[in-house]
Amino acid sequence: MPSPVQMSGFDAHPVLKTALASLEDSKAEQIVPIDIQGKSSLADFMVIASGRSHRHVAAVAEHLLKALKDAGYGNARVEGQSSSDWVLIDAGDVIVHVFRPEIREFYNLEKMWQTPDLEDETVH
Repeated sequence: MPSPVQMSGFDAHPVLKTALASLEDSKAEQIVPIDIQGKSSLADFMVIASGRSHRHVAAVAEHLLKALKDAGYGNARVEGQSSSDWVLIDAGDVIVHVFRPEIREFYNLEKMWQTPDLEDETVH
């Protein structure tokens, strides 16, 4: 049975598909892909995921970096790997954030990026 991430339709983009598969394989938790096309020029997609501990966050990030490189997407830029509280991996069209749960809850990026565009809302 496909996972909720696979059923979402986000697996059409090749870099995103590789990132999501790597995160699932690494047992990352609460994987949330977000389409940010038209919301930001930084990337087309953002993925937010959690690791259970510093060690798990670091392992998830390392596995993802290797998966991206092995798939031919080059060397992604990485920040935060030394502390492993929050690791940001910039793979060009896809930005991946891997958090420890309490850090993820504090910054709550999902809420910020999943907010509807003001232009999309109609005024009554």
